[in-house]
Amino acid sequence: MIKLHGFPYSNYYNIVKMALMEKGVEYEDVRIFTSQDEAMLAKSPMGKVPFMETEHGFLCETSVMLDYIEDALPGPSFYPAEPFAKARVRELIKFCELYLELPARRCFGEVSFGGGPTPEATKEEVLKTMQRGLRAVRQNANFGPYLAGAELTYADFVFLQTFPPACLVAKTLFEWDLFADLPGASNLMDILRARDTVKTIDADQKAGLQEFKEAYGIR
Repeated sequence: MIKLHGFPYSNYYNIVKMALMEKGVEYEDVRIFTSQDEAMLAKSPMGKVPFMETEHGFLCETSVMLDYIEDALPGPSFYPAEPFAKARVRELIKFCELYLELPARRCFGEVSFGGGPTPEATKEEVLKTMQRGLRAVRQNANFGPYLAGAELTYADFVFLQTFPPACLVAKTLFEWDLFADLPGASNLMDILRARDTVKTIDADQKAGLQEFKEAYGIR
């Protein structure tokens, strides 16, 4: 049986969890937090979560796990069959990960966890990267009604978990409404949040907030 290691407040954990649930694959949740101890590094070389335990060994990095789930596990496909369309889905995934959520993450301490103010130079870098990232998503997204077109894809799983934290940083630090600048995003969020898998994931994430704070010493 697949074992998914991580914790439910992690948005990247929830991307992989959604993939497994939407596939209808039986899996086991294994609660673990980031660490640099040797036991953890033997399973996840960067000490990050999520990571996945398969019959062949351990896998880490969210996009890698999504590809493994798609290629190795039964259930519906969430990539287009046509190679260029499939590449476009992967492209959207990278835009969301690298140019929206990842730069926004540099400001999470201030925005979400009661940390000190983000340095102005960092904020400038984050804003410029996010502006380019949103432009890239807007240029290549379809919203027909899903991010890549008429069918649900892994790009939607990633968008669901990366766009809201980017929105929070944009709104809090820059008074910038990403939803207003990305027509179709609000409707897509409504469609995704109506899915039973997402309702379960959202409930688990809320329930896991206190556990997350205790694990990382956040008040």
